[in-house]
Amino acid sequence: MQFFESVGIALRSLISNKLRSILTLIGMIIGVMTVIAVVSIIAGMNKYVADRISSLGSSTFFVDKFGAIVTDEEFHEALKRKDLTMEDMEAIKENCPLCWKVGARQFTTRKVKYKKDYISDIAVVGATSNFSEIMEFNVENGRSHSDFEDEHNRRVVLIGWEIADKLFSSQDPIGKNIKIGDYYFKVIGVAGKRGNFLGQSQDNFVLIPITTFNKLFGSNQFLLIYVRVEDFSTMQQAQDQARLILRTRRDVQYDKPDDFDISTAESIMNIYRTFTATAFLVMIGISSIALVVGGIVIMNIMLVSVTERTREIGVRKAVGAKKKNILWQFLVEAVTLSLVGGVIGIILGAMIAKIVDIASPLPAAIELWSVIAGVIIATSVGLFFGIFPAMKAAKLDPIACLRYE
Repeated sequence: MQFFESVGIALRSLISNKLRSILTLIGMIIGVMTVIAVVSIIAGMNKYVADRISSLGSSTFFVDKFGAIVTDEEFHEALKRKDLTMEDMEAIKENCPLCWKVGARQFTTRKVKYKKDYISDIAVVGATSNFSEIMEFNVENGRSHSDFEDEHNRRVVLIGWEIADKLFSSQDPIGKNIKIGDYYFKVIGVAGKRGNFLGQSQDNFVLIPITTFNKLFGSNQFLLIYVRVEDFSTMQQAQDQARLILRTRRDVQYDKPDDFDISTAESIMNIYRTFTATAFLVMIGISSIALVVGGIVIMNIMLVSVTERTREIGVRKAVGAKKKNILWQFLVEAVTLSLVGGVIGIILGAMIAKIVDIASPLPAAIELWSVIAGVIIATSVGLFFGIFPAMKAAKLDPIACLRYE
C-alpha cells in the first residue's frame, strides 16, 4: 500500500505543478527518446542491409582492387595497386579447382535513349554471361546474354525494370533497339523489379556482354571478379586458392600483404555493422548527457520537495514512521518521476522512428529490447539521483521538522 501511495503522491505532484513537471522531465524525455529513435533506425537499417547483402549469396566471394576503403590514406594506397584484368579472372577459372563458377563485371554510366525519350546517368554494367546465375539475378521477361553473345561482342542488352517502365511504358521492349551512349543495342530481356536501396533505385541499369563493354567503353574501368563455390564448407579453401593464384600472377612477395581484396557478403555486413555500431555509440553518448542532466534536475526537484514537505516528514515520524519508510517514499517518487519521462520518451522516440521510416529512405524497426532498455534506464536514473534526496529526508530530525516554518 505504501508503494502505491508514494506513486500517487508523485503523480499528484506532477499534475499540480505542470510547468515544473515538464521542465523536470524534459532531460529524461530527450535522452530516452534519442535512444529509442537511434536504436530503431539502426536496427531497421541493419535488417534492411542484411536482407540486401544476403541476396549476394553465402557461397559467393568477390575479388577487387580497393576492398573496404575507410580513410583517404587507404584509398590513395589502393589507387597504386595494379588493376585486375580479364586474364586474372581466366587464371582463377582455370587453376582454382574449388571455384565452381567464375565471372566478372565492369561499370560506367551513360545516357540511354529510345526514340525521343532518354534517361541520363544510367549504370551500364558489362558482365560475363554467368552474371545472372552467380548473382541469382532475376530476369522477369526475356533472357540475359549468352556465352556466344559474350564471345562475339554482340550488342544485346538486358534492361532494368525502371528503364523498361520509363522508356517503353505499356510497350513490350523485347526486340526493340535502344541507344546506350553512342551505340545501339537490341533489348533481349527485362530484369525483375528490385526496388530501392537506401533511397537509390536498383532498377536503373542496363546489362551488356563484358566483351562488348570493353570494346565500346574501354577496358580500363574498375573490374570486379566474382566467384561461387559449390559447397559452402569449401569457401575458405577456395579463397585461399584464388589468393595464391593472384599473388603469383601479380608477383607479390611472400612477406608483403595482398595488393587486392577478397570479401564475402558476411565480411561486407560486418564492416557495415562496425560503422553503425560506432554511430550508435556516439548517439548514445550524446543522449547520455541529456539523461544525466535529467537526473540532476530530478534530484534538484526532489530536494525542493523534501524542503517543501519538511513538516509532513516530521508528522509522519512523530506518528511512528521509520527512516526506511521515509527513504522508500522519496525513492519511489523519484523513480515515478523518471519513469513518466521515460515512457513519454519511448512514445516520442517510436513516433520519430516511424516518421523517419515513412518520410525518408531510412528504414526503422522498433525493437522490444530497446523499449525494455528505455524503461530500465529511466528506472536506474531515478534510483541513482533519488538516493541523496531520499536519504536527506530520512535523516531529518522530527522535532526540527515540526518546528520548521
